[in-house]
Amino acid sequence: MAERIKWGVLGNANIARVCVIPAIQKSPNSMVYALATRSPELAGQVTTQYNIAHVYDHYDKLLADPEIQVVYIPLPNHLHHPWTLRALRAGKHVLCEKPQACNAGEAQEMADTAKDLGLLLMEAFMYRFHPRSKRIKEMVANGSIGTPCLVRSSFCYPMEQKLLSSAKGARLKPEMGGGALLDVGCYSVSVTRWLFGTEPTQVQGQAVYHPSGVDVHFVGSLRFPDNGLATFEASFISALQQTYTVVGSQGAIELPHNAFIPWEKEAVFILRGKDDELGKNHVTPGVDEYQLMVEHFTEAVLGKTPLAYSPEESVWNMQVLDALAQAAQSGRTIVL
Repeated sequence: MAERIKWGVLGNANIARVCVIPAIQKSPNSMVYALATRSPELAGQVTTQYNIAHVYDHYDKLLADPEIQVVYIPLPNHLHHPWTLRALRAGKHVLCEKPQACNAGEAQEMADTAKDLGLLLMEAFMYRFHPRSKRIKEMVANGSIGTPCLVRSSFCYPMEQKLLSSAKGARLKPEMGGGALLDVGCYSVSVTRWLFGTEPTQVQGQAVYHPSGVDVHFVGSLRFPDNGLATFEASFISALQQTYTVVGSQGAIELPHNAFIPWEKEAVFILRGKDDELGKNHVTPGVDEYQLMVEHFTEAVLGKTPLAYSPEESVWNMQVLDALAQAAQSGRTIVL
């Protein structure tokens, strides 16, 4: 039987319960060995459903367990930095939810600590492991649409009015790293940089702010070398959008509104020629992209493959997010 790496999960977050814990348990090279939560009585259903044998009532107790080799961190954004550092210093490899941190300085310290300790750290951008995403990246890189010149991306969803009015929850608290830009705009910045294969040189931003101080509606633009341009939207107050389009000199690739999270359904994209009004559908069989991410990270921990992207990649993403936030707040173009 293949070796199964033992994972620990910090916190009983929804993303862990619905997506990542099931993915770990389905992976042939991984298992959830322990869950740490400050309310163990609320974790009974998930621990029973997924046969998690060990439950700790404090995160430090999980980090002290010598059986655990990898820690997954789905905590609120402001806790990514401190608990990643604690996990690394406890000798654990870390898969951390997006965004990696609340700013580039925190992300850099996390990356430096992982490097100094000889441990792996990766931001959980699961969309990059989906075969559709990989196929689109390859098509753009090999010139299937000519020279890429424009990327348009959106990740928006309507937050419940009751929640918006009460300002309860981490996404609406500035001190917890809230705001649409960090919560979902990070995907658009990530996919745009990935598809262009380079870093933006300047950014602009416009935002609508909640009374709490966080952005709830954000539009950004980015300029890349060689005349590349990008736009994106991130929002808590608009109807669902979850898509991107990459346009080149010879064609375009367009995705429906499941671009980052297609679940396990068939995943479609449209390829259009440069003069075509209608394009051709390309279908990728359904997969669990969270499981593919977990399996990849575990293979990297076992030394069987290099990480698909480094912690420095996450630092660069945070630098762009920081600049976009500054641009919106100041009303100025920010040069990177």
